[in-house]
Amino acid sequence: MTSKLRRLGCVALLLAAVGLPAPAFSAGTGLIFVSNEKTHNIAVLNPKDYSIVKWIETSRRPRDMRFNNDNSLLYVACGDDDVIDVIDVATLEVVDHIPTGPSPEVFYFSPDDSLIYVSNEENSSLQIIDVAQKVIVDEVATGAEPEGVVVSEDGKTVYVTSEVSDMVHVIDAETHTLTDNIIVGTRPRRFVLTPDGKELWVSDELSGEVSIIDRATNEVSHTLQFLPPGFRPVDVTPVGMEISKDGSTVYVTLGRANHIASVDAASKEIKEYVLVGSRAWGVALSPDESTMFVTNGLSDDVSIIDVASMKVLQSVQVGRVPHTVRIDD
Repeated sequence: MTSKLRRLGCVALLLAAVGLPAPAFSAGTGLIFVSNEKTHNIAVLNPKDYSIVKWIETSRRPRDMRFNNDNSLLYVACGDDDVIDVIDVATLEVVDHIPTGPSPEVFYFSPDDSLIYVSNEENSSLQIIDVAQKVIVDEVATGAEPEGVVVSEDGKTVYVTSEVSDMVHVIDAETHTLTDNIIVGTRPRRFVLTPDGKELWVSDELSGEVSIIDRATNEVSHTLQFLPPGFRPVDVTPVGMEISKDGSTVYVTLGRANHIASVDAASKEIKEYVLVGSRAWGVALSPDESTMFVTNGLSDDVSIIDVASMKVLQSVQVGRVPHTVRIDD
């Protein structure tokens, strides 16, 4: 039994003892978490009306966030305090801190949650952290200013972007050795892996592109370029990406172009653009994929989009410079 289920069971027993009916618990709370770099907190939104139910104070400059496998804990990379904060999802409180190297930015878990692979921007390295022991067990040198990190579905390969060297580094997860470097566009930032494991999509911020890597050959097979109506190529700075569960559609935030693009993953054609807030950055889909959430770093809000119509339903003000959005599903 997971720690989350144990907590829910205790609540049910307590309610029964005082004569109240136990609530029907779902697999996840549906709560929406938004990290804010400049206010050093996380806004927690109610999935029903998008009101803010709590502000969670964190270490300084929270950026990337990820849940563990059972969604009982939310981990938050805090760049200015060189730690990963650990939040209990049931209580919405910070319960632990994991030390990292300088300026942790983006991270990813091993499939069994035992390791964290975190990019250290100032140290130009990928650090490997033992979660249980809270110690750095190894470090792999990368190009300057590493950011994006993703682990293959079998846990055997780690991919890391280097913003300055315009490369994706390929690292053997067992030996912690660099096995390949893939040249992509200018200032690569984030990744998505397709569900079939065949392609790795990379957002290239300053060349306004997405590079698509064939994982069988470690070569770029396609390059996508974006240009929303009324914007110049220099305005297009893609960063965040999200892929539908069936792998049919990839959503790309376009940074200074203030849009999100919807891309057909099979044909590699851009289906449409949606105008959102200022400097669209992070993106996440609701569990049923009916709604999409986009963090806008310069307008300090989250755009909420109906996926069926690709129309913005509303915007919600959060803290200053929202970075990442995650949903407890």
